[in-house]
Amino acid sequence: MAVRQAAGPVTRRGTRMVRVRAIAAVRRSVGRWRARGERIAFVPTMGAIHAGHLSLVRRARATAERVVASLFVNPLQFGPGEDFRSYPRPRRRDRERLAAAGVDLLWEPAVTDLYPPGHCTRVRVVGLSDVLEGASRPGHFEGVATVVTALLHVVSPDVLWLGQKDAQQARLIERMVVDLRLAVRVRRAPTVREADGLALSSRNAYLSADERRQAVALSRGLKAASRLLHAGERSAVRLRAAIRRTWRAYPKVREDYVAVVDASTLAPLARVRGRALVAVAARVGPARLIDNFEWGPR
Repeated sequence: MAVRQAAGPVTRRGTRMVRVRAIAAVRRSVGRWRARGERIAFVPTMGAIHAGHLSLVRRARATAERVVASLFVNPLQFGPGEDFRSYPRPRRRDRERLAAAGVDLLWEPAVTDLYPPGHCTRVRVVGLSDVLEGASRPGHFEGVATVVTALLHVVSPDVLWLGQKDAQQARLIERMVVDLRLAVRVRRAPTVREADGLALSSRNAYLSADERRQAVALSRGLKAASRLLHAGERSAVRLRAAIRRTWRAYPKVREDYVAVVDASTLAPLARVRGRALVAVAARVGPARLIDNFEWGPR
């Protein structure tokens, strides 16, 4: 039987972050806050907390009186041969970082809490699930949509904060929230980067020192495409070619995809006319990394 866990480290507001596992405990806390008229923001994570996650918590703190975060490595979004078992899980450090950033309630469900025996329901966002990351990782976004739906159903937040680095995931969840009439506002925060431009990712921990130096190819390729767009280039072929030219200087970068797509539908573009997403994925050593930027009017 799931039981309420002990209070966690002291948050930056001087109160204690509460850690819970049980779904009922989450709902009790949220219910008390709602009874007081407090707004609730939610930051779902798979742990291995870095500055990108913490930026989401800070934004959540600025948009609501209460912040809930979750730590859950979701098995449904990992395919065969992927890194579910080896995915980093530094739980004590994660808890300390989230508390210091101002999280009020940290939910750490077990797999059986979200997927009890007999669980067979899946959520699929048709079209958006099948391209880019979805084409490279079949079933990935079905797992994402299913777990996010479950998390939102329990937490019932006013605001959900996601990161731009996972742009396709954010777009898919935005569409899902609209289609399922979920009463939550989805917000995106900019990608947080290292000083040399590498997008922060929990999977960066897999990189050796040499691989880490090679991994900057992703952001540098995107920067080359961005420069061309600023100079007036609109051909998707030429934008993709600029990224690949940049990558030639980084022999350990193995392309998965280089794409220029409509930022809303994720349909491939021949020319950039409206809002576009320029997205890349590549393997560097044992890590599969993604990055992107959006261009054009919102």
